[in-house]
Amino acid sequence: MSPRFDFTIHATDGRARTGEIAMRRGTIRTPAFMPVGTAATVKAVKPADVRAAGADILLGNTYHLMLRPGAERVHRLGGLHGFMGWDRPILTDSGGYQVMSLSDLTKRSEDGVEFKSHLDGSRHLLSPERSMEIQRLLGSDIVMAFDELVPTTATRDVQARAMERSMRWARRSRDGFDSGGAHAEGAALFGIQQGALDESLRRESADALKDIGFDGYAIGGLAVGEGQEAMFGVLDYAPGQLDATKPRYLMGVGKPDDIVGAVERGVDMFDCVLPTRSGRTGQAFTRTGPINIRNARFAEDTGPLDPECPCASCTGWSRAYIHHLVRAGEILGAMLMTEHNLWFYQRLMADLRAAIASGSLSMFANDFRTRYSSRG
Repeated sequence: MSPRFDFTIHATDGRARTGEIAMRRGTIRTPAFMPVGTAATVKAVKPADVRAAGADILLGNTYHLMLRPGAERVHRLGGLHGFMGWDRPILTDSGGYQVMSLSDLTKRSEDGVEFKSHLDGSRHLLSPERSMEIQRLLGSDIVMAFDELVPTTATRDVQARAMERSMRWARRSRDGFDSGGAHAEGAALFGIQQGALDESLRRESADALKDIGFDGYAIGGLAVGEGQEAMFGVLDYAPGQLDATKPRYLMGVGKPDDIVGAVERGVDMFDCVLPTRSGRTGQAFTRTGPINIRNARFAEDTGPLDPECPCASCTGWSRAYIHHLVRAGEILGAMLMTEHNLWFYQRLMADLRAAIASGSLSMFANDFRTRYSSRG
C-alpha cells in the first residue's frame, strides 16, 4: 500500500537537501517546483505536457476554485484530479493570500475573513474550518493551514498579532483537517510559519507549529515585495527553526536565482506563477538570463529560444516564428513559451538535485548565478 506521506532525505550538501516525498498518488522529488494551476489548469499547457516537463506535483487555488466552479461541484465531478486530468499529487493553498490581496472589502475576525468575491460581489466567510472543508472536497493531497498574511512593512505589533492569530488558526486547521476525514483519505497537512522579517516572531511561530504537529512546514509571508536580500536574510535562519525531518516549502517563490539561493539555505519546495505568466507575456527563461521574445532583434533569428533546452518549443520552432506568434497575439505563442519555461524550471530543479547528491551545489550555484546574470 502506498504511504500517506513519507519524506526521505537522500543527501545533503551544506544546508541543502535532496530527497523524496512518497504519497499515494506518486513520488515528489525534492527540491521540487510546483507549477501553479490556479483554476484547475496550468494556463496554456495540457496536464500531460506539464508532466513531460518533469513536474511531480501541481498547485491548485482554494480561493478561486471555491468561487468558480465551486468546491462542492468539483467534488461531485470526482475531485480535482479527475476534473482536470492530473493523476499525481496536488497541493492546494488555503485561500488566505487571495482573500487579502484580491478582495477590496474584507472583515477580519477571530472566526475568519469575511470577503466580497472579485467575480460577482457575493459575500463569503473563509475560516480555518471552511478552508479545510474546501480542500477536502477538492481532493487535495497536501492541504495548507489557513493563516493571516500582513505586509512586511506593517508594524511589529501588527505582525505579532497576525502571527499569533495564524497560530490559533493553525490549531483549528489541524482539528478541522483531522475531524473532516482528509487524513483518512490520504491527504497531508502543512502548517505555515509567519512573522514577517522578525527572527523572534518566526521562532515563536515555528515553536507553535511544531507543538501542533504537521506533515510539513511552509515559510509564509515572503516574496511580497521585500526584495531578495531581505528574503535571504530570513531564509538564513527560518528553515533551521522548523523540524528538519519534514519538508520545508517557501510559498510564492519565484525567480530562478531566488530558488537557487533558497535551496542553498535548506528549502525543499517552491511554487510561483512566474514561468507561466512570463511565458504568456513574451518572456523566456534561459541559462544566460531571461529574454523578451517580442523584441525586434528576434524577428529573423532562426535559432531556438534556448540552445541548451530539449523541449519541443526549442527543438521544433525558431525564435523568429515564436516572435511572430507572440507579436500577433496567437494562442500558440503563449503555449510554446509557457511549455519552454516549465521545462526550464524543472530542468533547474533536476540540476539542483543532482548537484546536492554529488556534493557540488556550491559550484553549480555560483556558475548558475554567473551565467544567469551575464546577459546584463
